[in-house]
Amino acid sequence: MDFVENLDTDMSLAILYCLDDPSDLVRASAVSRSWRDFVIKYSLSKNLCLKLFHQLTSVDRIIDASNDMKESFEAGSSSSLMDDTRVLEREHRVYALLAKGCTSSPIRSCIADAIIASSTDNFPAESILNTLDERDRIGGTPSYWSSTGHHKTSVPETLLYQLKGDLCVITELSVQPFQAYFQPGTPIYSSHYVRFRLGHLDNNEAETAGKIPVENKYVWTYTSQEFPMAQENRLQNFKLPEPVICIGGYMLVEFLGRVQTQEMDGLYYICVSHVKVMGRSLAKSFQVVDPDESGKFGLKVLSYSDPQEMDENEEEGISPFRPMRNLEQLLNFLHRHPLDVEYVWPESDDEEEEAESDGEV
Repeated sequence: MDFVENLDTDMSLAILYCLDDPSDLVRASAVSRSWRDFVIKYSLSKNLCLKLFHQLTSVDRIIDASNDMKESFEAGSSSSLMDDTRVLEREHRVYALLAKGCTSSPIRSCIADAIIASSTDNFPAESILNTLDERDRIGGTPSYWSSTGHHKTSVPETLLYQLKGDLCVITELSVQPFQAYFQPGTPIYSSHYVRFRLGHLDNNEAETAGKIPVENKYVWTYTSQEFPMAQENRLQNFKLPEPVICIGGYMLVEFLGRVQTQEMDGLYYICVSHVKVMGRSLAKSFQVVDPDESGKFGLKVLSYSDPQEMDENEEEGISPFRPMRNLEQLLNFLHRHPLDVEYVWPESDDEEEEAESDGEV
């Protein structure tokens, strides 16, 4: 029996609401014309998407940039019955793709770049850029970021990162405190707690450039709980209660409470070897447009193709020969990878002239 044709609307909706896999809902819409019309009319793909990720309730308009179609429409708005049908059909297509991308795209490392640290003790040797490399040492040089020292244990520190796309589903975050094996007692400079914030650039920051601290140039749409950190030299995993969509592509790691003093000066430091973020990047399918302080944003559709996996030749981790964003990266690269060039000077001018004459044909 075709229940969509024979049952009342509420009963049919109750049945289809039981589908919690976006792929199942797409298959249901392909059963027949009446099923497709029903799924589209009652925005089942959109409702499922919002049920899975409540952050998407902040979408206030959808911009279709695929196939050179520069169309834009406000989510859930229309001016006529025909327009209403077109909007619903486009919403169905967009949210079906969005739900699939958020739930079935491959889980990968999501950090694209390190932006800035709240402080750095020895720049560039102890730069935030070191936290992008999973190795504890590069050659014979230890790889880690270090804060400046403080007498107070309550002084926090932050690390700011850019993600691989301004729409990412984050599932797990990891931090590895640094153990100073070259210091007496091999101390581990962890913090008491760590907290994560996800968000976007403040659209108004350009008007106040240079007048406000860097960390205040961002709007944080999600703040995690405070996770206790162990004073152990290992990659510590902090799993979020549920996957969270980062709207805007930036992550702030906050280290709360200092634990370890340095014997040389008696000050408290926080040092980190590696920061890792796992999740699903939707950069190839969607783009966030003009997010505001209230959290509302436009969702730009770049492609309706199924979310693609990263290229096979894209490496996890950071190559020492990755493109360099600024002077900080260049200085850090040269510090950790000095050019080892040996030139043998001739002992005298006569010896140099003799060497040149021997090479003449």
